[in-house]
Amino acid sequence: MTADFCHLRNLLQHRLDLIADHAFRDRDAAAHLAALQKVSEDLVAEHAKLRESLPPRLNHFLTQASFSKALEYLLQG
Repeated sequence: MTADFCHLRNLLQHRLDLIADHAFRDRDAAAHLAALQKVSEDLVAEHAKLRESLPPRLNHFLTQASFSKALEYLLQG
């Protein structure tokens, strides 16, 4: 994985970590939802920034919001 994709990988991992953080969700559902919305917006922005340099398969995963597949792709590369 190139350095250019490290931020993308981190955003994808952060999104999965947030989804799995049931304690955060149970403690403050509104803040949990806001955090998920923020990371989703950051992912969209990062995808737009990198779109031209992304491998076609990774671009497809991100376009289809298959974020787990996108993360898996990056971790394998």
